[in-house]
Amino acid sequence: MAASDEHPPDGWAFLGVGDPFLVVHDEQRGLLAVAGTDAHTRATPVAVYNIRSFTRRVFIRSRFPVHALAFHPRRPLLAIGTGRYDGGYFFEGELLLLHLKTGAVTSLIENEFGRQVLGLEWLDERSLRVLMAPPDDWQDEAAHENGHVAVVDRADWTAVPARSLSGRDLAGPRTPAPRPEPREAAQRAVATLRTLWQARRAEASGEL
Repeated sequence: MAASDEHPPDGWAFLGVGDPFLVVHDEQRGLLAVAGTDAHTRATPVAVYNIRSFTRRVFIRSRFPVHALAFHPRRPLLAIGTGRYDGGYFFEGELLLLHLKTGAVTSLIENEFGRQVLGLEWLDERSLRVLMAPPDDWQDEAAHENGHVAVVDRADWTAVPARSLSGRDLAGPRTPAPRPEPREAAQRAVATLRTLWQARRAEASGEL
């Protein structure tokens, strides 16, 4: 079957992450991070690819759904925000740091239940902005629509120890944090992949 200009002939199955749910593109380094959904396991697959060849460079599985991906501006690192509501009390999750050269994964939050991480943004080489759900919804009717934002500063993120981010590190003001509808998030992920695929096809055919 001939390759499509819109998408690969077998859809996005060749990525090996199930249905794409979240996509982040690092144009400067030519990298693509994709979090998917796997119908056969509760773990969430996350992979990083070379954008020109779609060759997979790193693959891991998160034990929680993934809500945020952010490439470090200079270091070979990908920050991954994960988590879920446990159905009765806690918003649990992890802030993971994936080393793109070694494939090593570090879970950074010291608390046993962690925090559900909803958003990540590198403000510069040292500072990571973290948006989190509240720790729990006890007597908090707005917990599912609000969160807390903190800026964590470290001189060298490649050397940050596991379980080293304390509650003090993650303390921050309350802010609106509406959760995206899963179907809309998946549609945005596929739209991003389609745009990147079309650009790759155009470049390969000499149109760019």
